[in-house]
Amino acid sequence: MHTHTGFRHSLVQRLGQLVLLGLWLVPAAHAVDWQESPQIAALFEGAGVTGTFVLHDVGAGSFIGHDRARAERRFSPASTFKVANSLIGLTVGAVSGVDDPLPYTGPPEPFIKAWARDMGLREAIALSNVPIYQALARRIGPDRMRMQLARLDYGNAETGDAVDRFWLDGPLRISAFEQARFMARLAQGTLPLPETAQLAVRDILRLEQRPGWSLYAKTGWENAPGPGVGW
Repeated sequence: MHTHTGFRHSLVQRLGQLVLLGLWLVPAAHAVDWQESPQIAALFEGAGVTGTFVLHDVGAGSFIGHDRARAERRFSPASTFKVANSLIGLTVGAVSGVDDPLPYTGPPEPFIKAWARDMGLREAIALSNVPIYQALARRIGPDRMRMQLARLDYGNAETGDAVDRFWLDGPLRISAFEQARFMARLAQGTLPLPETAQLAVRDILRLEQRPGWSLYAKTGWENAPGPGVGW
């Protein structure tokens, strides 16, 4: 987790090597829960940033990455919470679908100008539109939000008193390990939520697709636009 763009590019370039390493480790993966990767550690050291990386081999039930202690530490999910927010909104009927428009009620000139209009979750998650997802959270309401977060076992599942700020300012916290497990369950469709909601959210998270593979992702930046923790 970090906010260094150049580091992110270097990490992506090395992912093929890391995945290959994961494949070679599969036969012995059940003997260990965590494998520290020197390659990923070198990337963090070379970039001069502090962070963690977690690769979850779902089939083997193992984890490969860098800085296990930090991977177990909980941080604000920031905009990565838009994944859970979307799932919960669809599950409780706060929106009828990912293209159902939500009203924009944020500032006239937000952090990102493209946010300032009504839009559905498909477009809002691509733009990481904070005011639209705050509107969704208010529709869900505090009681249903708390119930569904507990159902999902999402981090510490704490919402505090502000239903439209708790993933930005706290008290909600989640670790990289927990994020990896949560996303793995979404990928497999095994979350305790309707299959239709999981399918819809997977669809709007797809960033790139090529023959034989697809890339799904959501970033987050705690304290944006100031210094903070990046996902």
